[in-house]
Amino acid sequence: MQGEEKEAMAEKEEEQEQEPKKYNFYAFMDRMKYIKRWALMRSVREENIMEHSQMVVMLAHCLAVINNEVFKGDADASKTALYAVYHECSEVMTGDLPTPIKYFNKSMRGAYADLEDRASDKLIGTLPEELQGELTKYIKPDKDSYEYKLMKAADRLSAYIKCVEEGRCGNDEFVKAEKSIKEDLDSRHMPEVEYFFTYFMPGFSLPLDDLEGLE
Repeated sequence: MQGEEKEAMAEKEEEQEQEPKKYNFYAFMDRMKYIKRWALMRSVREENIMEHSQMVVMLAHCLAVINNEVFKGDADASKTALYAVYHECSEVMTGDLPTPIKYFNKSMRGAYADLEDRASDKLIGTLPEELQGELTKYIKPDKDSYEYKLMKAADRLSAYIKCVEEGRCGNDEFVKAEKSIKEDLDSRHMPEVEYFFTYFMPGFSLPLDDLEGLE
């Protein structure tokens, strides 16, 4: 009987050894849809960080294409878009800290940046080792690159568009935020952003019937 028990235990141990390790990175990413933005503001329509990230991806890619095709730059459009894909991923662990708190003072900004960095490291640890190197390039981007600068501008553009949307719905809660975000975007002196405001931003103030549709 002892021999049979030992054999059964050996088989069980072998099965456990063969069972692949489970990783939770993308399960964490899926939870982005539960994290609300603009927590201190009264919104006509709530926004979560998953949909915000999708908008930033489009805007970041757009700015990179404008850089290349209009201003003859050499931005890596794919890298810019991938920076945008993961730019909010640490918030699945930290939550979305309201802007007035996040930027209250230099000390608070530094502490939150450190928290984001630690959360990013923890998330990277939920990936298989063979995937960590490639994804780390986008989860922890090169902050000195022009692609990162384009992505950050796209992030602010998305917030500005949200303010415009709320204003169109008669919500004056975002008036001050719209003004401060526009000032921030102007201070960046980025021709790609100026181009976007000239050619694309007016459409965000129009109702559906005034947008050009299919004929």
